[in-house]
Amino acid sequence: MRYIELTSPSDIKQTVKLLQESSLGKLNEVEETVKGIIGNIREFGDAALAEYTQRFDHCKLEQFAVTEKEIQDACDEVSPSLLEAIRQAKENIELYHSLQKYSPVEINKPGITIYQVARPINRVGIYIPGGSYPYPSTLLMAAIPAICAGVKEIAVATPPGENGSINANILAAAKICGITEIYKAGGAQAIAALAYGTESIKRVDKICGPGNAYVTSAKRLVFGDVGIDMLAGPSEVLIIADESSNAAYVASDMLAQAEHDENAQAVLITNSRPLAQQAIAQLQKQLSELPADSLAHASIEKNGCVLLVQSLSDAMEISNALAPEHLELAVADCNSLLAMVENAGSIFVGEYTPEPVGDYFAGTNHTLPTSGTARFFSPLSTYDFLKRSSVLHYSKEQLNEAKDMIAVLARAEGLEAHARSVLRRFNG
Repeated sequence: MRYIELTSPSDIKQTVKLLQESSLGKLNEVEETVKGIIGNIREFGDAALAEYTQRFDHCKLEQFAVTEKEIQDACDEVSPSLLEAIRQAKENIELYHSLQKYSPVEINKPGITIYQVARPINRVGIYIPGGSYPYPSTLLMAAIPAICAGVKEIAVATPPGENGSINANILAAAKICGITEIYKAGGAQAIAALAYGTESIKRVDKICGPGNAYVTSAKRLVFGDVGIDMLAGPSEVLIIADESSNAAYVASDMLAQAEHDENAQAVLITNSRPLAQQAIAQLQKQLSELPADSLAHASIEKNGCVLLVQSLSDAMEISNALAPEHLELAVADCNSLLAMVENAGSIFVGEYTPEPVGDYFAGTNHTLPTSGTARFFSPLSTYDFLKRSSVLHYSKEQLNEAKDMIAVLARAEGLEAHARSVLRRFNG
């Protein structure tokens, strides 16, 4: 873990550069492999999907679709307390995203009507990573905004275990959301199957959901043939704290992000030397209390960072430059700092709003821009599942009034046929 004291503006710039090392560059390392996988899925369909499933997931499948019985059996297997937590989280997420209403645009003048309409995307694919700890919360975060937008068809793809089963918690979350179209498919091959279709899987119009470098590379390569939500890198948290902050809380929030991935980044910025020292001590203490195989150990060692700055204004300058996925404001005067935030995926205000509240329960979306992309991306929302169209109507009189200006503009761009398209209606 790094500890850095910043004393000048040049220190701030150098530190920002150090922390801005983007994980998305790793996509280039796997791109050729992913291109081959995509090509094979497009050419050979289910046969290629079955081969990759056997090779990467060590599972031989006769069919990819999850059956109704498998879904029901999974619901019977999940504990009542978890089912209730999933249902309550669903309600909170549904409430927040149902309030994200499209605001129509309309102009009405004599002889002119211009407006915009929004329609839901027809078919969406959701990718849910597998591995040791599959995330049913990710299914909720992707499916519920799509449902709120009115998407008619939602297909879920998630990698099977070696015995051919899907994690019961994921199936239970899908059932609670009313989703029954679920496929046993993972990795880049699942993204390709969703994007282009196979004999068993109907192609989708947009793909959402996180994954490893192979999944993210596949999403980047299929973008344009289908839509995607964003290119997500390892998780990040940036915590701004002062002398009033609780060092134990700060350390625990850093570790909560660090355990996602050894490449996850947990950063504390503070203007209090005692708080910085206490947080470092707490990190070591709390790390010793975690299981030895927790990814938090490697993540904190590799990417953990405590920055001591001269002022909270310096802290905000760094934060806005980094545009973190998760930003926690754990200071005495949170509102003053909140007004200074320019770039962040999700902002957690006060010491009793730790990042896991947003991950699971509050209702806001936990699919967030990473690697500095909060400068131009937003959290996944209902709006991401709507497509907008412009509608125009001009009367003959209004077109006659505008025709000469349209022709002048068209001819200035060397587009004579554009000019004549308008003028012909009046000049014969």
